[in-house]
Amino acid sequence: MFYHVKDLQFNARVSQPDPRFARMMLEAFGGKDGELKSAMQYFVQAFSCHNPFPKHYDMLMDIAAEELAHLEIVGATIHMLLGPVNGRMKDAVNDMPINRMMQGKTSKEEFIHEAYTNPQFLIVSAGGPMLTDSNGNPWCGSYVSANSDLTVDLRSNMAGESRAKIGYEYLMPFTDDPYVKETLGFLMTREVTHYQQFEAALETIQPNFPPGVMQTSPKYSNLYFDMSKGNEARGPWNEGRSTQLGEEWQYIDTPLETVRSTNGLVDIEPCGTERTMESMREADEKLSKERSRHIKEASKGKDMQWCDYNEKSDKKKKAASVHADIV
Repeated sequence: MFYHVKDLQFNARVSQPDPRFARMMLEAFGGKDGELKSAMQYFVQAFSCHNPFPKHYDMLMDIAAEELAHLEIVGATIHMLLGPVNGRMKDAVNDMPINRMMQGKTSKEEFIHEAYTNPQFLIVSAGGPMLTDSNGNPWCGSYVSANSDLTVDLRSNMAGESRAKIGYEYLMPFTDDPYVKETLGFLMTREVTHYQQFEAALETIQPNFPPGVMQTSPKYSNLYFDMSKGNEARGPWNEGRSTQLGEEWQYIDTPLETVRSTNGLVDIEPCGTERTMESMREADEKLSKERSRHIKEASKGKDMQWCDYNEKSDKKKKAASVHADIV
């Protein structure tokens, strides 16, 4: 159940209208890394967590609701940046665009400038934000990523928060309005906050690597193929031990010969790792049974009900009773 509080989470302000920057801010409103995408992504992801991961369900719904609050902040800022556009469009008698164009070269050029800034602000929304990106492409549900595996979804969310953060960072140099910069700074900061929250939530699920349930083959998990010749670069991504599995990187500087000599890698043997094919299969079986049992135990097969209203009511009464006793 949702209800709307009319106070913005952050005091969004604008010094003066700026239709050009309003268009740019549409990217944070209806773009592929914008606030609506984040809100819908976390909202959809939460459903599969409701029973097996109730704490994570709560976190995802809380952050989804905050992203809607951020969408409201961005929308309000866009509307303020558009200034009197809506009023001008409503004045159909005295201030029709054709009349303005007839009033001289200056007015005509001003109108053309507004139209080229974003024609849809004039002919579609008449001064309000739209669910599009900065080029007018409509928001699309395919932006949302939800795999019903929390270890995968949380990593996707961390990447999404990173993209949203850099998006606000890229927007900042294009406005000189100190109030708008404050709003962008707040929104940018909250992206980093959410990133850390998703990262912390991921750590509560162990093991969480590799993502999902099935293990990876020790035959191929630590191979680095040098696929380009000249000035071969070395670093922690192809030498030393891998970050998660702790395996020794095997640098293959002759990939073609290696592939041919091992029957297309089918006959290659694990090297530089303590994992074996047998240990991989055992881990697959153990983790899959554990995760499956956890989810099945948390999910009823019949007579299902999303909320227990009586339990919530009893808890509220008990809390009220305790409060009365203290008073």
